[in-house]
Amino acid sequence: MKFLFEILKQNSVSSDESQTSEFILKYIEQRKKSWKVLPEIYSGEDFHDCILLKFGEPRTAVFAHIDTIGFMSRYNNQLISIGGPEVIEGVILEGRDSLGEISCKLKGDENNITHDFPRGIDPGTRLSFAQNIRVDKEFIQAAYLDNRLGVYAALKLCETITLGWVVFSTYEEHGGGSMPFLLKFIQETAPIKQALISDITWITEGVQFHKGVVISIRDKFIPRKKFIDRIVSLAKDSGIPFQLEVEEYGGSDGREVQFSPYAIDWCFIGAAEENVHSPDEKVSLADYEAMLNIYPYLMERL
Repeated sequence: MKFLFEILKQNSVSSDESQTSEFILKYIEQRKKSWKVLPEIYSGEDFHDCILLKFGEPRTAVFAHIDTIGFMSRYNNQLISIGGPEVIEGVILEGRDSLGEISCKLKGDENNITHDFPRGIDPGTRLSFAQNIRVDKEFIQAAYLDNRLGVYAALKLCETITLGWVVFSTYEEHGGGSMPFLLKFIQETAPIKQALISDITWITEGVQFHKGVVISIRDKFIPRKKFIDRIVSLAKDSGIPFQLEVEEYGGSDGREVQFSPYAIDWCFIGAAEENVHSPDEKVSLADYEAMLNIYPYLMERL
């Protein structure tokens, strides 16, 4: 899990994903020769920090967003949320502006967020939760497990996949933005009919720790039942522990797939976490292992 620990330490607030994108590309360049199939790699300025890997002749794409929630400095020590971070009095925020490194405490509440840094911070500076990774026999706990765990699962999939797209998207936490041009490129280059969303969901009264990877029947958006039924049937055959999610709220890159002009089925599949969008996100290691195992199984059969 060394690489997972390394990627958890990368800052990647929505709209500022360049550093993490370069980090992932470096990992891909170092590892790709050991993968079962050498992918075609699409990245760079034409793709705005997104990365697309094409393996063979794809039927299915896996999407994992590389951005996180966070904060942006405004004026007079004010902060504005990016995405939906938990606003916790006294939590440590980190970043960098033109004058150097920043470490400060968050002050106030959702109606008036400020910081205590001893000087003004350049307007527009992105700030992230300070990282504190904790692992025991049952859980991993850290900031930004959403969606570093989804990114890591997608990268692990690259080791064995022979057919498919593996795509690292941006902007997901702040309303999307990259998926429309990514889908257009995919459909013009090597079109697909199916998509899996490698992301992290929530612990609820119906989704519990240690019960397996979550297959989402719906969040705010509802994928096509015929496709979900197929995913569930394959999951049952696999013997990999899983649980089903039915929620009224929430969203992912699946929303962008559903709203696109393309007839692409989609399904959100990921581990569930507690303390969502906080510095203390918590995921069961057993559930995450099931997530890592189910993606290669499904991609071989879809």
